[in-house]
Amino acid sequence: MTTESLKETIKRELPTWLREDPAFRSYVLELTRDEYADRRETGDRFYELLGELRRDREKQERKWEANQAELKRMREDEAQKWEANQVELQRMREDEAQKWEANQVELKLMREEQAQKWEANQVELQRMREDEAQKWEANQVELQHMREDEAQKWKANQAELKLMREEQARKWEANQAELKLMREDEAQKWEQQNRRWDENQAEQRRLWEESRAESNRRWDENQEELKRLHNEIMAQAQKFDRSIGALGSRWGLQSEKAFRDALAAILEQSFDVQVVNVTDYDDSGEVFGRPDQIELDVIIKNGLLLICELKSSIDKAGMYIFERKARFYERRHERKANRLIVISPMIDGRARKVGERLGIEMYGDSTEVEAV
Repeated sequence: MTTESLKETIKRELPTWLREDPAFRSYVLELTRDEYADRRETGDRFYELLGELRRDREKQERKWEANQAELKRMREDEAQKWEANQVELQRMREDEAQKWEANQVELKLMREEQAQKWEANQVELQRMREDEAQKWEANQVELQHMREDEAQKWKANQAELKLMREEQARKWEANQAELKLMREDEAQKWEQQNRRWDENQAEQRRLWEESRAESNRRWDENQEELKRLHNEIMAQAQKFDRSIGALGSRWGLQSEKAFRDALAAILEQSFDVQVVNVTDYDDSGEVFGRPDQIELDVIIKNGLLLICELKSSIDKAGMYIFERKARFYERRHERKANRLIVISPMIDGRARKVGERLGIEMYGDSTEVEAV
C-alpha cells in the first residue's frame, strides 16, 4: 500500500474509529492535546468575556440614562423659553393690531379729504373745458373765413398761371420748329463730312494694312532666326557651364549637391517630371558592407519610376554602388524601377562598360535624356 492510499484510507475510516473505539479516541486526543485548548479552559475564558460584556453594557446603560435626564431637562428649558416667546409674540401682535386700526382711521380721513379735493378739481376742470370749447369755436369761425379768402386768391393765381403756361407753350412750339430746321440742315452737312471721312479712312487703312503685313512678315522671319540662334547658343552655354561645373566639383571648386540640384532643375523644366531626393537607411549594410545612409534621386511621371544618379563624375566603383542602391530601393519599397539612369559629363571608360553590362542608361548631359 502506498502512502497516498494509506492517507485516503485513514481519512475515510478515522471518524468511524473515533466514534466506536474509546481507547483509540483517547489515544488520538492525548496525541493532539498540545495543538488546542481543552473544554474547561475554553469555558472559563468564555464566561470571563460574558462578564466583561455585561459590565460594559451596564456602564453604557447608566450613561444613556444620564443623557436622557439631561435631554429631558434641556427640553423643559426650551419649552419654558418657547412659552415666554409666545406670550411676547402675542403682546407684539396686539400692539400691531392697535397701530393698524389707528392707521386705518387716519387713512379713511385722508381718503375723504382727497375725495373732496378731487370733486372740487373736477368742477374747475369742467369750467375750463367749457371756456376752451367756446374759444375753439371762435377760432374755427375765423379759420373758415381765412380758408375762403385763400381759396379765392388760389383760384385767381391758377387762372393767371394757366394763361402764362399757354403763352409759354406757343413760344416753345415755335422754338422747336426752328430747332428742327437747324438740326436737319446740320445733319445733311454732317453726313457729307462723314462720307468724305470714311472714304479717306478706308484708303489710309488699306495702305497701312499692306505696309504692316509686309513688315510683320519680315519681323517674324528675323525673330524666328534670332530665337533659333539664341536657343543654340544658350544650349551650348548651359552644356559648357555644366561641364565646367563638373570639373569644379571634381576639383572641389563647388559642391556636388549644387551640381545635382542644377541637373534636377533642368530635368523638371525640360520634361515636366518630378525629381525627388529619397533618403533611406541601410540597416543590414547590403550596399556599402556596413549600415549607412542611402541617397537616391527618383523621377516619377505618369506612373513610371526612374531611378537616377546625378553626379559631376562617376567611376567603375560608383557605377556598381549605384546599381546596388537601386536594387536596395526596389526591395525596400517593393516596386520595380522602369529605367536606371546615370547623368554625368565625366563617365569613366571602365564605368561605361559596367553600366552597359548592368543595363544602366548613361548620358553626358541632362538635355540628352530621352523623354519618359
